[in-house]
Amino acid sequence: MLDAATYTPRLKALYKDSIRAALKEEFGYKNDMQIPGLDKIVLNIGCGAEAVKDSKKAKSAQEDLTSIAGQKAVVTKAKKSIAGFRVREDMALGAKVTLRSDRMYEFLDRLITVAMPRVRDFRGVKPSFDGRGNFAMGLKEHIVFPEIDFDKVDEVWGMDIIIATTAKTDAEAKALLKLFNMPFNS
Repeated sequence: MLDAATYTPRLKALYKDSIRAALKEEFGYKNDMQIPGLDKIVLNIGCGAEAVKDSKKAKSAQEDLTSIAGQKAVVTKAKKSIAGFRVREDMALGAKVTLRSDRMYEFLDRLITVAMPRVRDFRGVKPSFDGRGNFAMGLKEHIVFPEIDFDKVDEVWGMDIIIATTAKTDAEAKALLKLFNMPFNS
């Protein structure tokens, strides 16, 4: 049995042992505090039109996201009413969760080593950075995660994954994620 006090996620240990040194050498940082790292990972499932028709869909998305993340997801609600979409203020439309520290490293490990290889016709992820060192990607099906029991799924959701880093530039963030074995296609 693992002792929670001494357990360190595999990717966190990899970051401390080799990735930090590789980044310091590649970018010539003078100070260890300049070396970029992971800040947080935000997972989001938007139910859209399904949630408008059936209010239980957002609850289902929340339960699925909670099992994927290993931490309780919160239901996201509409900020304004939009008559054309039949959306009322405070209507549940999806779910989100923010991962930090050990859970963040565990999720990234499962994403790269387990979930992405299970995606049909997977050829790598497109480098999609925001200019400030944050990476965003989407999955068409949340069922690629092993925590989801395919037989009990009532709806297949798309999923947004945002990886926020402490990198100042996109080049630094891409180098950091490449060292974590993120399968970029270019």
